[in-house]
Amino acid sequence: MTPILPPFPHTRLRRMRRTAALRDLAQENRLSVKDLIWPIFVTDVAGADVEVPSLPGVTRYTLEGAVRAAEHAAQLGIPAICLFPYTDPAVKTERCEEAWNPDNITNRVIRAIKAEVPEIAVMTDIALDPYNANGHDGLVRDGIILNDETVDCLVKMALAQADAGADILGPSDMMDGRIGAMRTALEGAGHNDVTILSYAAKFASCFYSPFRDAVGATGALKGDKKTYQMNPGNSDEALRLVARDLAEGADMVMVKPGMPYLDICHRVKERFGVPTYAYQVSGEYAMAMAAVQNGWLDHDKVMLESLMAFRRAGCDGVLTYFAPAAAKLLRES
Repeated sequence: MTPILPPFPHTRLRRMRRTAALRDLAQENRLSVKDLIWPIFVTDVAGADVEVPSLPGVTRYTLEGAVRAAEHAAQLGIPAICLFPYTDPAVKTERCEEAWNPDNITNRVIRAIKAEVPEIAVMTDIALDPYNANGHDGLVRDGIILNDETVDCLVKMALAQADAGADILGPSDMMDGRIGAMRTALEGAGHNDVTILSYAAKFASCFYSPFRDAVGATGALKGDKKTYQMNPGNSDEALRLVARDLAEGADMVMVKPGMPYLDICHRVKERFGVPTYAYQVSGEYAMAMAAVQNGWLDHDKVMLESLMAFRRAGCDGVLTYFAPAAAKLLRES
């Protein structure tokens, strides 16, 4: 697009900023409640259903609490919630068998929410770290993260979640080949309507630390995740990963983290034109909330401005811990 602008004073770009009505008419991007996915943490560990210290305002929910949260989200018009489990350390193993247990906390919460709040879409996380004694997203042998063996486990995990009634599966593990394997297994099991939102471009970021506190993986993690999550210095690689996951059957794609990687969001949307999402991750949320609590930033203004940044970059929606607060403001405006 090449704009045609006569010289000043015939062109005065401030004219369209003079009043609120004119600014509304000229606004290019808008934020809606329908753009939000709310990540929540669920647990059946006694005493763990408390606020996460490094995530102010974010709590872990019991099964009953998760159902009430889903009802609240539906009342606000939020279209989807995403479940992340805080698992009892006693059931974490090196083989991660609890990940595909049909009665693990995630699968029980899925069934409960779909029974009580069927109108809301339930998204899940597919990665082994909440169930792994080593804290990694994949199986570990002699310090090496195993790819193909992990994919086999992730497929079992995906099928268990689909059986429980999940609407959207969110593979966040970054193993090679997992999208194709899951899609094939889902089709074979008759789950041809289950949607995959792939964490296609997930970077090895320092912004995840509060999330690891929330799911209880911080103390368990041995080493780092740089052999499977992306190098923050790479951009073209992100496009190759997105192209691969789409070719294998992903319906939607995710960039994670969010605001530090808005350039990736923009490139993905421009290149592929598919439903593109970002995760405003725990570290992003925690930084904003710390500044709010110190009186350095205005909560509502920084929340809405940060969420608008994702829409401006081309995202169709965003996973954010701000979802309920943002939805309330957007509905009132």
